[in-house]
Amino acid sequence: MAENRPVRARLAGTNSRFASSLATRISGPLPRDFGLTRGKSRLSSPMVRDVIILIPARLAATRLPGKPLADIAGQPMIAHVVARAQAARIGDVVVATDSEAVAVAAEKAGGRAVMTGTEHPSGSDRIFEALTQLDPERRIRTVVNVQGDLPTLDPADVRAALAPLADSAVDIATIAAEIHEPSERTNPNVVKVVGAPIDARRLRALYFTRATAPWGDGPLYHHIGLYAYRRAALERFVALPPSPLEKREKLEQLRALENGMRIDVARVDTVPLGVDTPADLERARAILAGRQRTP
Repeated sequence: MAENRPVRARLAGTNSRFASSLATRISGPLPRDFGLTRGKSRLSSPMVRDVIILIPARLAATRLPGKPLADIAGQPMIAHVVARAQAARIGDVVVATDSEAVAVAAEKAGGRAVMTGTEHPSGSDRIFEALTQLDPERRIRTVVNVQGDLPTLDPADVRAALAPLADSAVDIATIAAEIHEPSERTNPNVVKVVGAPIDARRLRALYFTRATAPWGDGPLYHHIGLYAYRRAALERFVALPPSPLEKREKLEQLRALENGMRIDVARVDTVPLGVDTPADLERARAILAGRQRTP
């Protein structure tokens, strides 16, 4: 993978009220009191001391430009995602971005940010650059990739993504929910995971597809694009070229399966709203405004 040096985007020209003066952010390796050393006293499980949550976020979205800074219930979307990731309490949370405006918004919300290159082809590449900047000493062993456009994400689902990695044979873990809406079964925008059941709440992924699969009676599962990588698996994944099925289905995770990597899937109960369009944004605003009004 080609290296991209961090590029700092200018704040000039942004109309967001969340992009104000620059805050100090992580620009090099993790400080000694970051993550691992604080985790033992703050968290109950020793498992999480070597875990970091990275949130890739960029302003140049095709269908909804500037969406990380979109106002939802008085806060930018990235602030909601940071708060939900922090509420999972599995490790420190850092936003990986090529935009100073996004970095500032994340920090104002109590998060941390690291600047990354502007030309990454995917969020996986962006978080890998962030990881190499933050942790050259390789203290972190597990990286959770939380998409920056999931403002309604349940923190419990972030925790659920870690569970399959308790099995040493698993390289990458992710989550999925059973499809109940008939229209979603045939919707190509709803990615399905085909998996072999391991137990009532876990599958071993065999394939991911936009088609209606598998055929026949039985449940279908809506894949949610949240991943927990072993560090070695993420390093291997980003070094691989795009695979034939990945390019055909336009699903990055197929690259891992085509190269013999194991992905296990934890079942969760609900699908968070992914904000990709103006209509999605209005739905997110309605959902979160309703939660704020609930006593």
